[in-house]
Amino acid sequence: MSVSDAQAAGPGIAPKLREVFVEALDLDGDVDVENLKYRDIEAWDSVGHMALVAAIEDEFDVEFDTDQVIDMSSFKVAVDMVTDLRSKND
Repeated sequence: MSVSDAQAAGPGIAPKLREVFVEALDLDGDVDVENLKYRDIEAWDSVGHMALVAAIEDEFDVEFDTDQVIDMSSFKVAVDMVTDLRSKND
């Protein structure tokens, strides 16, 4: 699923999630968040990953299970996961 597909599936999720990534990982504005993958940058290490997961859960009022936390390997995967969890909560 591309970011634009994810936006269509869950309006507002990708842009909001991008903001969460930038804030939780303390990213500069020039980082290509949409194509970011786990460990592509120093800030997205195991500690950064847990901070990111907590920030996403808080922002979107969702809860990831252990497998989802482990499988969250990129921004695009995170968009898909949040979209899926939000659709189940509706």
